[in-house]
Amino acid sequence: MNIRETDLPGIGRKFHISARSGDQMIVIVHDDGRRECYHFEEGNLDEARSMITLDDDEARMAAAIIGGMTYKPTAVETMEMALDDLIIEWYRVQSDDQAVGRTIGELNVRQNSGATIIAVIQKNHMKYVNPGPDIVLLAESMLVVAGERSQQKLFKNLIKNGGE
Repeated sequence: MNIRETDLPGIGRKFHISARSGDQMIVIVHDDGRRECYHFEEGNLDEARSMITLDDDEARMAAAIIGGMTYKPTAVETMEMALDDLIIEWYRVQSDDQAVGRTIGELNVRQNSGATIIAVIQKNHMKYVNPGPDIVLLAESMLVVAGERSQQKLFKNLIKNGGE
């Protein structure tokens, strides 16, 4: 899958998604929370096959369904068991989190939570895969974290309270 993002000044942001099947989808996220989703056949971006407009609540519910949060297919359950309860979560660092401005090493993430930060994506789109202890956590950074459920809970608390 390939995803391209484009800012639409005064409107919001456009996401162009190319699926492995060849289908194309364009999602426009409006500043007011509305989402417009357009589906195109492979190679034909001139005419949408279908279109739907969702308000913010509807879009979030659809995302939960697509993302498997409301129903988990049997194959996914089997894969999770094979990974021995390993969970990968995405966290956005909030501006009021105590971890802001501190490094991964200062927080002793692995020692204090048992979880591992496998990627940091900063607001300016700078990406660190398998980040070292010297990476500073900034507000609005996205953290991709691997760990068991209890470790994820400790990690979330560590980011919020800075290990205090």
